[in-house]
Amino acid sequence: MTTLQSIELRCPVCESAFRSQAVVSTNSFGGKRTDFHERAAGTQPLPYLIHTCAGCGYSGAERDFTEEADVSPVLKERVMSELAPVAMTGALTGSEKYEAAAKVAEWQSLEPRHVADLLLRAAWCCVDEGDIEAERYFRRKAAWKFEESLESYDGVQREERAVLTYLVGELWRRTGDTAKARTWFDRVDQEVDDLHGQQWVIDAARQQRECPREWFG
Repeated sequence: MTTLQSIELRCPVCESAFRSQAVVSTNSFGGKRTDFHERAAGTQPLPYLIHTCAGCGYSGAERDFTEEADVSPVLKERVMSELAPVAMTGALTGSEKYEAAAKVAEWQSLEPRHVADLLLRAAWCCVDEGDIEAERYFRRKAAWKFEESLESYDGVQREERAVLTYLVGELWRRTGDTAKARTWFDRVDQEVDDLHGQQWVIDAARQQRECPREWFG
């Protein structure tokens, strides 16, 4: 069961004070999909891990609403011109909140890996929202960003490269691009730096390449 609590936040862009729901505790009793989407029994926590200002649409994690938030004049301008009109139409879905947070992260010039994580979570929210087309859209965007992070010299820690390479393959598989998925699954072996500790990644890549499953375990 996911437990929520009401918190008070102040938007660093428009200075509006508002209340939001935050996750106090959750569980993983719902299992884990082969794209690492961990499911809870009961209420899913994902939509409550990102907060959105109803006044301007600025979105992020709880820490992004503190005094340490990186809010430049350019960021404020982009938020007010692109996110505010959407926020004024009403409460956003979980996927829309993550999409807004991903845009904010890009405008802040954060690492592609961080942006990719937000886009992946937008896709996970779309699964619960039943929006198949939006799910594929966000999976593609997440895959491109993960690819970008893998291509950069220090975008991904060495010990994480095999897992992210597998994930890119799984994202392409789930969008229906089996050829591109196979290419990425085939790369996993050469990215492994700890054969004993990462044998499961090699096994998962082989499984998803040859006889895909939707769930781990």
